[in-house]
Amino acid sequence: MSPLPSGGVDLDRLRRLLGAPDLAWLVERVRRRLEREQPLTGPVALAAPTEAQRSAVERLLGRAPRAGRSLTVRLDAVDEVLRRSGISPEGLAVAVAALTGPVTPLRRIRQDESHAWQAACRPLRVLGHDLPHLADWAGGPRTESLVRRLARTPEAAGSLTADTARVLRELPAEPAVSLPAFAARVLSSAHALDDGTPLATLVLSGIRALTGFPDGGGAAWRRDAWASAGLLRDELSSTVLTLNLRGTPALDWMAEAGEPCVLTLRQLARLRPRAAAPVVRICENPAVLAAAADAHGADCPPLVCLQGQPSAAALTLLRHLHDSGATLLYHGDFDWGGLRIANALLNQVPWRPWRYMATDYRALAIAAAQLPPLTGASAESPWDPELARALGELGVRVEEEVALAALLADLGDQWR
Repeated sequence: MSPLPSGGVDLDRLRRLLGAPDLAWLVERVRRRLEREQPLTGPVALAAPTEAQRSAVERLLGRAPRAGRSLTVRLDAVDEVLRRSGISPEGLAVAVAALTGPVTPLRRIRQDESHAWQAACRPLRVLGHDLPHLADWAGGPRTESLVRRLARTPEAAGSLTADTARVLRELPAEPAVSLPAFAARVLSSAHALDDGTPLATLVLSGIRALTGFPDGGGAAWRRDAWASAGLLRDELSSTVLTLNLRGTPALDWMAEAGEPCVLTLRQLARLRPRAAAPVVRICENPAVLAAAADAHGADCPPLVCLQGQPSAAALTLLRHLHDSGATLLYHGDFDWGGLRIANALLNQVPWRPWRYMATDYRALAIAAAQLPPLTGASAESPWDPELARALGELGVRVEEEVALAALLADLGDQWR
């Protein structure tokens, strides 16, 4: 007789008795109970068994199973057979482990997995400790959920979070740099932050927390999100429309002519425009800037037009003007979309309202006729909470062009 392995289990006899393919369902049920730390007592049943499965149970227990459409086996009886026969003196649990390998309770597996994920996310927690303005993002459940979805396994998550922390510690980049060049320097690969990679997705999530850039999607949004942290993926596509800024021969020439000028993100990363006046006004729509150029030409105070959601170029310019000491005044459409644009800008750079209060909206809404109705989801107006309430109350849109006469008058008066 061959020697018995550790635990006293006679593997040859055990395989013949309990290891037959027709008893695999029974072994699997026992193993599942062991993983759940449930007692190996009471019955287990198999619906619609084959004759071979019935015969296997008969050989195991030494008696015919009960008749019926299902096959029922009492685990106590199997345990007794194994002990009494000497095949597995320590019973059914030891026998199943000998056949299928060690059994780890699911509770312990979950604990080990939880510990592994915690260890994998540790670089982000350290980042949040070192940079308190990122603490809520770095330690938040949404970020951990994103890491799990992107990495799939704790092993992959460890390198993902470490690289993310390494990148975010270097941001925002000042002066702005090429995204591939930055990736090559920080991560030793120019393509490490390419679109669609888990690392790029997680870093962009961190950048939103770092810079306050609004959530969104699409290639243009990703370009501007990177640029909000000083990383330039496309230096020419992002532009901002301006009037009468100075600082380079080209800008000075355009200002002398009183003509609008389009500045690219590439230009703004290399030059620092300035305003001749301490106040820079901001509008939402190109029609306002064009009308200002027509009405005031070279005498018009400096004006910046967002043309909708603030682009990376617009944000770069306005941050520079603010840092240089300029006071920024903003006007936009009186509708929910306009409020969202104003909020997105306010999250990036401080500004004060320019005829963009509840009283201004009410006056225009009452004076104008046949205004279009408000559409879309409502938005807040933190610079004047009454404005959002007034929009909800009156329920009409007042586009920026409706206020054009008053805006042009302000621009004409600023120099006086």
